[in-house]
Amino acid sequence: QVQLVESGGGLVQAGGSLRLSCAASGRTVSTYDMGWFRQAPGKEREFVAHIDWSGSAINYAGSVNGRFTISRDNAKNTVYLQMINLKPEDTAVYYCARKLMGSGSVIQQTGYDYWGQGTQVTVSS
Repeated sequence: QVQLVESGGGLVQAGGSLRLSCAASGRTVSTYDMGWFRQAPGKEREFVAHIDWSGSAINYAGSVNGRFTISRDNAKNTVYLQMINLKPEDTAVYYCARKLMGSGSVIQQTGYDYWGQGTQVTVSS
């Protein structure tokens, strides 16, 4: 079993920054790709960012590219999402997830097996 716990969410004004953390416990995630997703009110959950196990391959949704940075510290079993220049449309619950080994697509939710409970990010205009 793997437990993923997100933290770092909160209320921030447009243009502000936040750093989300996703701490894994139970089993290491250092050999797994990880992803961040988000779900805004009334919308389906969507892909935000992906990082491979080594940190050398990274993918972003177009809407966050250039503003968000995903990273990881395998020694701490933790994945991060640095968000800058936040916009009201970034308001959502943010989830981290562990990617299934061998699942091809990094943007499909079905390719991830363990999920955290989420952390709320609210960006005011």
